[in-house]
Amino acid sequence: MKQILQNLRSGETRVAELPAPACGRGMVKIQTRNSLISAGTERMLVEFSKGGLIAKAKAQPDKVKQVLDKIKTDGLLPTLDSVFKRLGEPLPLGYCNVGTVLEVGPGVSDYQIGDRVVSNGSHAEVVVVPKNLCAKIPDGVSDEDATFTVLTAIGLQGIRLAAPTLGERFVVFGAGLIGLVTIQLLRANGCEVLAIDLNEDRLAMARSYGAQTCNAASGDPIAAASSWTDGAGVDGVLVTASAKTDELMHQAAEMCRKRARIILVGVVGLNLRRSDFFEKEITFQVSCSYGPGRYDDNYEQKGQDYPLGFVRWTEQRNFQAVLGAMASGQLVVNDLITDRIALDDAAEAYNKISNDPSAMGVILGYDAEVQTAQTIEINQPATQAADQCVAVVLGAGNFAKMTMSPALAKTNARLKYISDLNNSPAATHIAEKYGFENATSDTDAALADPDVNTVFIATGHASHAALTCKGLEAGKHVFVEKPLAMNVEQLQQVLNAAKAAPAQQLMVGFNRRYSPHIQQMRTLLAGRSEPLAMHYACNAGIIPPEVWVHDPELGGGRIIGEACHFIDLLSYLAGSKIVSVASAQMGQGVAVREDKMSIVLSFEDGSVGTVNYFGNGNKAYSKETIDVYSEGRILHLDNFRKLTGHGFSGFKKLKTKINKGHQTEFKLFTEAVAAGGEPMIPLAELTNATLASFAAMTSAAEGRTIRLDTEYTLS
Repeated sequence: MKQILQNLRSGETRVAELPAPACGRGMVKIQTRNSLISAGTERMLVEFSKGGLIAKAKAQPDKVKQVLDKIKTDGLLPTLDSVFKRLGEPLPLGYCNVGTVLEVGPGVSDYQIGDRVVSNGSHAEVVVVPKNLCAKIPDGVSDEDATFTVLTAIGLQGIRLAAPTLGERFVVFGAGLIGLVTIQLLRANGCEVLAIDLNEDRLAMARSYGAQTCNAASGDPIAAASSWTDGAGVDGVLVTASAKTDELMHQAAEMCRKRARIILVGVVGLNLRRSDFFEKEITFQVSCSYGPGRYDDNYEQKGQDYPLGFVRWTEQRNFQAVLGAMASGQLVVNDLITDRIALDDAAEAYNKISNDPSAMGVILGYDAEVQTAQTIEINQPATQAADQCVAVVLGAGNFAKMTMSPALAKTNARLKYISDLNNSPAATHIAEKYGFENATSDTDAALADPDVNTVFIATGHASHAALTCKGLEAGKHVFVEKPLAMNVEQLQQVLNAAKAAPAQQLMVGFNRRYSPHIQQMRTLLAGRSEPLAMHYACNAGIIPPEVWVHDPELGGGRIIGEACHFIDLLSYLAGSKIVSVASAQMGQGVAVREDKMSIVLSFEDGSVGTVNYFGNGNKAYSKETIDVYSEGRILHLDNFRKLTGHGFSGFKKLKTKINKGHQTEFKLFTEAVAAGGEPMIPLAELTNATLASFAAMTSAAEGRTIRLDTEYTLS
C-alpha cells in the first residue's frame, strides 16, 4: 500500500510503499477513499522538518535540555547517534481519514465490512484504527465532506469547554479550517461571532457564515471587539490560530469582559501576563484534541467507553455530532475545499499548503483498487549459508529501532523479516536502514517460513510469553527481550514449551552480562573465597502513571519489566542463584509507588545484594551504578562507562564509551544458533531471575520475605 511519510531530519515528504497493517483486537481495518490535509498541524511538521539542527533545537528547548543531560551521562557520540536515529524515523502524516471497512478485529461489533466510516487514520491507502476512533458516515454526507469530521471535532471540543449560551458574543481568533467550522458551530449554538485573521479571503468566508470580521493586518482587534460589544467586552474567545507570538493571548484577554473564558484550540505563544487574567478573573483553558478519551489508552486502545450519563461527549460522540450537523445542513464544509490532489502527487499538496495562502481544504484522492499485501520485499534475498541464523524480528518499537536491529546488522545473521502488526512505516524504515529482506505485518507467515530458524521478540511485554511459546512450538530459536513472562502462569507456559523443544536456544535479553566492564568484574572476583556484598542503584527516571509500562496487563510494572535486568546481573556476578527476596516500596504520597523500591537479595553462596530501583531521580545523573565489596576490595562501575578498582593488585580502572553489552550479546547468540550447543544462559538462571522479580513485587506489597523455593512451584 501507499502512505505519506515525513522525514524529520531531511525534510523529505514522500509517498512510500509499505505493508498493509494487520487488524488486531478492537481494531477496524479501512480502505481509504479520501483524506484531508490539516493545513495547520501538518504544515508545521513539514516546516519543522525542513529546518536545520539549530532551528529544530530552538523549536524544542525542552528536548535540548534532555540531550544535554544525556551527553553528561552517556557521552557525546552515543547521544548524537541516538538523536540522529530518532530524527531519521519516518513520521506518518494525517489524521482526517474517510474510507470503507475492510475487516473488523475481535471485540468489534459496531461496524460491518463495507461500512463508510471516518477515523483519525493517516494518509494511507489502508489504515487500522481503534474502534472508538471511528464513526459511521450518514448516507446524506459525502466522502469529501466527511473528511472534515475529525478536524471539526477539534473545534467542537473547544466550544464544549467554552459552554456558549444563546445570545453570547464570541471571538474566533484565526479563520483557518478549524476557525471557520468553529464559527459555524457557534452560530448554530445561537451565538454572535467576531472572526479575526490576516487573510481577507478567509474573512470573507467567515462573513458568509454570519460572522463579523476584523483584519488584524490593517485593524485593531481589541478596538473592533470593544466596538462590537458597545464596550462591554466579549463573553469568550476561542483561539484557533497557529502563531509563535504571545500577543494573541494578550489581545484575547484585553477584549474579554470580566469573568469571560478563553479556550486555546490552536498553537500560540503562552507567555501569559498575570494582570490580563487577574483583574478580570478570566478563565483560561487548553482544549485537548477531539475530546474526552483522547490519549487515554483504556478508551482508545482497549475500547472501554465512558458511560454516557457521566461523559456526554467523548471524542467518538463528538465525531458523530459533527456528522449529524453535516447531515442536517447546520455545518457546511464543501465550500472550504480549495484543491483536490491525487495521493501520488502528495509533494504538490504540501507545497501548496506551505506556499499558497489561498489553499485551505486540500483533499487527497485514492485509487479504488489498492494493494493490500502484508509483506513487501525491501532488499534482495541473501544467499543462505548452512546453519546460519535466519531471523525474523517481531516488533518495530524503540528497542528494535535503536538497539536490536543495529546490533543484528553487525552480525552474520540473515535478516529475513522485520514484523510489526500496525506500524508499517517503522518496520519498513528498519528494513531499509539495516538490511532486512522483507517488512511485514503478517507475523504468522513469517514464523511459518521454513527458512526462518530464529525469532527475536521486541514487542510489548504482555505478548512476550505467548510469542516465546509460539516460536518454540514452531521449531525456532527464540531471543526475547526482557521480561520473559509477567506472572507465574505465563512462566510455566514458557517452561513447558522450552522443555518440549530441548534443541532450541531460548535467550532473554540480559545484555549487561556481556558488557566488558562486567566481564572484567567477573575476572577480578574469580579467586574470591568469601561471599560478596553488592549494591546496584538504578536512577530509572520518571515515567508518568498513565504510560503502558505501569499497566498490570500491558507492562507488568517496571520491576518485572526492567529491574529483572539488575536482579539477574547480581546473580551473575555472584555466580549463585537467588534464594530469598525482601523488598520495600515507597509509601503513600506518590502517583506510582512500585517503581521506587529497594530489593534485598540473598544468594545460595551467602552473598547479599541490594537493587535500589528509583523512578524519581534526575536524568542528569548516571542511570546505573554498581558497587561490589569483596575481601577488603571494592569495584565501582559508573553507567557502564568507567570501572574503578580499589584494593585490586594490577587493576585501577577500565574506561570505555557506554557499553551495556548489546552488540556482544547478539553476536554470541547468532553464533550459538549457527553452532548449536548449550544455551548462553541456562534456563534455570532465566527462571530464577524472573521469579525473583515476581517475589520483589509480592514482598513489597505484603511486607514479608519471600523464599523462592517454597513460594513458587514450577514443573
